[in-house]
Amino acid sequence: MTTLAARRRYGVTALGLGVTVSFVAFAVSTTSLRDASFVSGWVLLTLIATLMLLNARKKLPFLPIGSAATWLQVHIYVGLFSVVAFGIHVEFRVPNGILESVLAMLFGGVVVSGVVGLWLARAIPKRLATLDEQVLFERQPRLRRKLRHELREVIDGAASPSLTDFYARRLIGFFAQPRHLWHHLVQSKRPEHDLLTELDALGRYLTADERATQKQVVLLIRRKSELDYQHAHHTVLRYWLFLHIPVSYSLLIVGMVHAALAYAFRAGM
Repeated sequence: MTTLAARRRYGVTALGLGVTVSFVAFAVSTTSLRDASFVSGWVLLTLIATLMLLNARKKLPFLPIGSAATWLQVHIYVGLFSVVAFGIHVEFRVPNGILESVLAMLFGGVVVSGVVGLWLARAIPKRLATLDEQVLFERQPRLRRKLRHELREVIDGAASPSLTDFYARRLIGFFAQPRHLWHHLVQSKRPEHDLLTELDALGRYLTADERATQKQVVLLIRRKSELDYQHAHHTVLRYWLFLHIPVSYSLLIVGMVHAALAYAFRAGM
């Protein structure tokens, strides 16, 4: 059995055991008419704090506290268990009150963004692996400038009015910056196809030498489009955390406020 398969088996086993024990405890507390909300609340708050440790682990890669892959598996299964713990804490009902509703929305935001992030972490590397050459995110601006410079040299060397006009109308903007992020994320090549179709239509007006230049421009367009494809996926993979992490910290803070108010209310009774 591979290390990943073993981690998944242990994770599923632990998750199943935790869910079973939680439902048994919930059933017992319901039958005995005991208020278990304080215990379940602290369990949930502890789980949320544990989930935040993954981000801390990424910032301290030099510490011998387990591999990032192991921590990711822990994060996934603790996250799944926290969904069950949240349901138990609210007794599987729609929260009422402003604070409870805010907590529920924040928790939902964390769960949804976490699921999306997990899918991105699985899907994007597989997509990028199909490319002939992968370019690091930090190197992409330099390569973009290089492609822009090569294109300008090719167009200037051709001295073709038709290609120069096409360059001014369609290519300057295309090569200036990353383009068509959404199309690349949904695996659509329509912008590239439209650009190449328009360029191909110029062939009837070009000389033999100009058609040779046209082929060079086609190659540069395809290279730029592939670079944009990588940029789109790297951008989403990097910046989804700007949603997930702030919402997670907000949930932890509001959860602590909720716990403090609950204890203050209980003490005043």
